[in-house]
Amino acid sequence: MDQLTNGKIYTFQFFLLCLSNAFFSASFNMMIPELPAYLTSLGGADYKGYIIGLFTLMAGLSRPFSGKLTDTVGRIPVMIFGSVVCVVCSLLYPLVSSVAAFLLLRFFHGFSTGFKPTATSAYVADLVPFNRRAEAMGMIGLFSTVGLSAGPAIGGFVASIWGIMVMFQLSAVFALLSVVILVGAMKETLPVKQRFSLNLLKISRNEIVEPAVWPAAFVTFLTYVCYGALLTVIPDLCDHLGMKNKGVFFTVFTASSIAIRLFAGKTSDKYGRVPLLKISTALMAVSMVMIAMATTPIALLVAALVYGVSLGINSPVVTAWTIDLGQPEHRGRALATMYIALEAGIGLGAYFSAKIYHNNAAYFATTFYVMAFVTVLATVYLLFVQGNRNWKTTVKASMVRKKD
Repeated sequence: MDQLTNGKIYTFQFFLLCLSNAFFSASFNMMIPELPAYLTSLGGADYKGYIIGLFTLMAGLSRPFSGKLTDTVGRIPVMIFGSVVCVVCSLLYPLVSSVAAFLLLRFFHGFSTGFKPTATSAYVADLVPFNRRAEAMGMIGLFSTVGLSAGPAIGGFVASIWGIMVMFQLSAVFALLSVVILVGAMKETLPVKQRFSLNLLKISRNEIVEPAVWPAAFVTFLTYVCYGALLTVIPDLCDHLGMKNKGVFFTVFTASSIAIRLFAGKTSDKYGRVPLLKISTALMAVSMVMIAMATTPIALLVAALVYGVSLGINSPVVTAWTIDLGQPEHRGRALATMYIALEAGIGLGAYFSAKIYHNNAAYFATTFYVMAFVTVLATVYLLFVQGNRNWKTTVKASMVRKKD
């Protein structure tokens, strides 16, 4: 179902996929603000750091499997599996009664984001014309971001009125709505499918990553190191600066990210991936310096706005670049490789920023200056390694592969 240059992207099927993605994103993210208190109630206050870490670890470990299954059994079954995991885990949280059971469940919940985004991106690439790929990724990302940002607000409201158990149930309902859309209204786009068998879960060394997409994966890794640092250190920095509502920082950067996505995607489809990524990584480095220098809540929020713009440009463009670089028959593996780099970046960013910061306010600036340096490395790579390569060569090569 690949198309070359002409055709619609805003079809009924595409918007159903967007809606499914929004429900899925809201489902797993609505519980994030409530889980630390829930884990504390189980006696696990010292293990709060594992809430994100275990989830991210499983997401990363499952990527090679989701990539292979996306390329063999189909895009839709893999998307359904990811959403079903959310349904099951959301219903199981109220049943756990020990810290160990909670952490194990949290670990397996990571299967959801290890599977659903990989297959979704491959499905979008199958569905839309090549020269509007980044625009489509921007739109699907916009719906995902709306779900990610609305989820915590909805979850917090429900938990405060009806309790956390109802919030878990609502999370399951949202994930179930995602499944219903996929089962009832979506058509498979993988031309040749295989029946699922246990042999498909055997991953050989050359099936773990797709070497052709290393450039995009490398840039993804470096830019998401900053994201891991933000998740880890920003709440404490907000406290230090007297910002009572820590969520405002994330709201501001999410809003600016949404606002720029479609423009960035369209511009990338016209002028190329690397030029836009140079701008996004440079802006990200600037935002890290702004955070390091922030001494007031207003200064921090301005930095959040700049960071959101950089992330809004980076996300759809690097995803489209990954698809450009990969072989169509290995599209799932290509996207899984990018997502492995993303998870690794978040995890290492969280770990090293915590080490640098070390719960000492004197090291806030140092932490984010280091993050700025990491992002500058991505800019340098794009300027001097990728800068002399014509992105249209990639376009033509991909089009020839499709015709063949």
